[in-house]
Amino acid sequence: MIKHIVMWRFKEEAEGASKLENMRRVKKQLEALVGVVPSLLSMEVGIGVTHGDMAYDMALISCFADLDGLEAYKVDPRHQAISAFVSRVRLERATVDFLVEETN
Repeated sequence: MIKHIVMWRFKEEAEGASKLENMRRVKKQLEALVGVVPSLLSMEVGIGVTHGDMAYDMALISCFADLDGLEAYKVDPRHQAISAFVSRVRLERATVDFLVEETN
C-alpha cells in the first residue's frame, strides 16, 4: 500500500475568501473524491489546530494499492481541478509518499 501525505500553508486571503473558508472548501472537495476516484482507497483531511513556525494549516493522508493507483489519482481530472484551486490559495506545500509494508 502507498500512503500519500500532503501538507499546506494557506494564504490569509485568496480568491475572495478567508484562509479558513478556503481550507473548508478544499477539505470538502477532497473528501468528495472518496468512492469516486477508483484508485483512492481512503482519505483523511484535517485542518490544523495548532500554530507556530513549524505548523502547517492542513494535511491530507490518502491510501492507494500501489504507485500506479497514486499516479492515476494525480491525473484524474477531478483531482486536478481541486489541485489547481489549491495552487492559487496556498503559500507552501510539502509531500511524502511511502510504502506501507503489510505484516502477516
